[in-house]
Amino acid sequence: MPRRTATMLASTLMLIALLCAGVLINVPYSEMSPGPTVNTLGDHGGEPVLQISGRKTYPASGHLNMTTVRVTSADYKMNLVEAVYGWLAHDNKVVPHDTLYPDGKTEEQSTQENAEEFSQSQESAKVAALKELKVPVQSWVIVSTVVKDSPAEGKLHAGDVIKDVDGTTVKAPEDVAKLVTKHKPGEDVVFTIVPAKEQAAAEKANRAATRTEKITITTRTSDDTGEKRAIVGIAAGTDHTFPFTIDIKLADVGGPSAGLMFALGIYDKLTPGSLTGGKFVAGTGTIDDDGKVGPIGGIEMKTVGARDKGAQYFLTPADNCAAAAEDTPSGLTLVKVNTIDDALGALKDIREGKTSDLPKCTKS
Repeated sequence: MPRRTATMLASTLMLIALLCAGVLINVPYSEMSPGPTVNTLGDHGGEPVLQISGRKTYPASGHLNMTTVRVTSADYKMNLVEAVYGWLAHDNKVVPHDTLYPDGKTEEQSTQENAEEFSQSQESAKVAALKELKVPVQSWVIVSTVVKDSPAEGKLHAGDVIKDVDGTTVKAPEDVAKLVTKHKPGEDVVFTIVPAKEQAAAEKANRAATRTEKITITTRTSDDTGEKRAIVGIAAGTDHTFPFTIDIKLADVGGPSAGLMFALGIYDKLTPGSLTGGKFVAGTGTIDDDGKVGPIGGIEMKTVGARDKGAQYFLTPADNCAAAAEDTPSGLTLVKVNTIDDALGALKDIREGKTSDLPKCTKS
């Protein structure tokens, strides 16, 4: 066999061997890619995304699209060839598996956590929008979750309203941990609560809950590293009563990042005129009850998904601006926002054509 032919054959066999190895070798990475975008002002799955009853609403035009990211599942085994292809693909991003699923989190655990965050983001979006409209919202601190096999299990339940701890009135979720950790592990702490069933019955009857209970719990030592502290094994959260019904209908979406766009959609439907002036605006960002916008993950994927759907402007959390501006999709203007007020101001400029006044994202 001629030397040249032998060399080409050896090279071909080597390439085939490398490709086979690449397919067979698993690597600890996952992939992110642009997911669907949904207009919060429109329909999805045959029904309106935002459904409001008991309050006058107004027609809304244009788009206020929330954006999503697709990720590979927790048990997906990426091979070396897929990882290399993902690194080379412009619109995808390959990241360490632990970035998306830390501490060995399973697919089921991740889905549950995302569902809880999505539910909380909806509540905060409603509160932020109504506060902006000066509509009163009643709020109280509740037991959000009870840790299994903790001192609180069987004594406190999700949905219980926490009125005070050791006689000190609780005004915010963080107050609970501060009051509990004043104790040493092994000491008793006394919760005054309205049981969840009593609170639900009171809300249904449109009355104030009056029956309270005192629950004594013996604290134990925390399991985390660092300085040991007293815990009872609950997470505190906030619940609200709204003066009218706001339902957000959007299945198969998780995480907290749609909060800003939900809040803007609610605000638009409850006010005359159009926030966007008919323009296509997309965006992302968490939101808290006071309207502060927080950063999210996968910003590069979300801007690409928005651009591909037809968005002209993208409302971007300030903390994500630099990363988003590193590779801005052609034809998309990235608008920096810190609060719902910033977003409403930007939308005013957009509908009035004052785009030079927009606070744009920059790389630094």
